[in-house]
Amino acid sequence: MNNIFIVQGDITKAQVDAIVNAANPQMLGGGGVDGAIHRAAGPALLEECRKVKAVNGIRCPTGEARITAAGHLPAKYVIHTVGPVYHQVPNPKELLQSAYLSSLHLALKNHCRSIAFPAISCGVYGYPHREAAEVALAVCSREEFKQLEIYICLADQQMFTIWLDAENSVHR
Repeated sequence: MNNIFIVQGDITKAQVDAIVNAANPQMLGGGGVDGAIHRAAGPALLEECRKVKAVNGIRCPTGEARITAAGHLPAKYVIHTVGPVYHQVPNPKELLQSAYLSSLHLALKNHCRSIAFPAISCGVYGYPHREAAEVALAVCSREEFKQLEIYICLADQQMFTIWLDAENSVHR
């Protein structure tokens, strides 16, 4: 996994081509990582999100991803993805895998060389942290993504430790 880097820090400061936003289906800002990214990016990000076509109020269904310009962030793009609410869907693992895959494919399609992810669905969406880390790392370590520098940007020491431990057990 020499192209995957687990770091502790603020994703809004990541010096990468694209950062991933753990968005809600409306893509109009919210709490947690989503709120932090929208605050750091400024109003230009909200305007970009409003340009994304909504179907019945949903701009990005669970497991999918959309890309916008990044406003005032150091990144060029924000890739918005919606992870599953763990206890509200019958197949959270499949949807979490899809959120990571969709984001990575959008990054490649837009010629990104680097991307930073938060721990998708691990906040108010209630995904068990260790399980989410294992799902994410399995997807990110696929051969098709080896040309990307992939950063997993975690806000606190506890999450950082969980993800490092998951990385060690996934690749033993």
